[in-house]
Amino acid sequence: MQPLTACQEIAVIAWALSSALLAVAYVFVVEQYRSGWRKLPDWTPRPGASPSTKISVIIPARNEATNLPKCLASIAKQSYPATLFEVILLDDHSEDDTFLLAQSIAERQANLRLVRLGGEGASDGVTLSHAVTNLAIGKKATIETGIALATGDLIVCTDADCLLPPDWLWLLAAFFEEKRAKFIAAPVNFHRENNWLQRFQSLDFLGMMGVTGAGFQAGSGLLCNGANLAYPKAVFQEVGGFEGIAGLASGDDMLLLHKVAKRHPDGVFFLKNRAATVFTEAQPDLRSFVSQRLRWASKSRSYEDWQVTLRLSVVFLLSWAIVLNLLLTCWLGWPLAMLALGLFLAKTVVDFRFLGELCRYFGRRDLMHNYLLSQGMHIAYIISIGTLANLVKRYEWKGRRMR
Repeated sequence: MQPLTACQEIAVIAWALSSALLAVAYVFVVEQYRSGWRKLPDWTPRPGASPSTKISVIIPARNEATNLPKCLASIAKQSYPATLFEVILLDDHSEDDTFLLAQSIAERQANLRLVRLGGEGASDGVTLSHAVTNLAIGKKATIETGIALATGDLIVCTDADCLLPPDWLWLLAAFFEEKRAKFIAAPVNFHRENNWLQRFQSLDFLGMMGVTGAGFQAGSGLLCNGANLAYPKAVFQEVGGFEGIAGLASGDDMLLLHKVAKRHPDGVFFLKNRAATVFTEAQPDLRSFVSQRLRWASKSRSYEDWQVTLRLSVVFLLSWAIVLNLLLTCWLGWPLAMLALGLFLAKTVVDFRFLGELCRYFGRRDLMHNYLLSQGMHIAYIISIGTLANLVKRYEWKGRRMR
């Protein structure tokens, strides 16, 4: 390696200082998340609470014949009185037996209403069943259709591949009545991992739950997940539903939250209670994982909360700094290798503290067993998805080409 010129030395020093500042910023952000999660109080219902809010559970489903029976069975086991909630299942142009399975289940589940978007006609003889054709395609249009049909005061949203804990609706109703909430986000976890990729997703997703809770505690940087949401029907109508965000394939959760938070900044909450956690399964392979995360990342360009964008940028840039310092070692020598190691260690230590907190809370300490492998995966994931999200405008999801 030839000696550096004075200008090159200045450039290397500036680069090293920039990398170090990125590491400091990252540590600050993650420690803020950890502190916010710890400060967010565990919520438990008041003694003697007896919620009575009428609930409409909205479940959009597309090609979910494998998962749907388990999902509906978990709803049938809710501790909340069946007379106080209805389930509106919306079949979004499924190409499998989703609707036929739902019909057979509806015959035994009186409060289950079926809606079919597209396809052949209505169900035969199922009470309160609907056939809806020629409607707009997509999750937002599907949810909006369900809300238009809902008779409940509180809309609760989940997905057809989820399992719902027995006290789920009872806790959401009690929280809604106590807080007079305008929007409730609640925990979602992955479970039943079968391979290293799914375990990585589970650990990463726990981190997202911590970031979500911390954002609500701080009142900024608000995130949520559409598998476990609740909001009054009147509030959805008040903010114009999905108007203004309907053109995006994703965002039925977070972008709606931002609209509600603008109108009711003191009315949005995170329900921190393990018993309210909805469970779903991580993506089984790399292709479906990348497709899912590209779909999630597609809405990032529409975030109006600059704090969310800034924090995501810090994570993205630090990951690139670690990799670039390693690559530059070939030309600039071992000092940049040591810098890359220092950045990696800073990220690893602060993430360990944060993720360890989440694993303890949700009873998933087992996910920390392969923590170092997960760190390497996380850097590769952040760089690849963050870059692709800005380059790839179309992706495939459940047999559809989306953008």
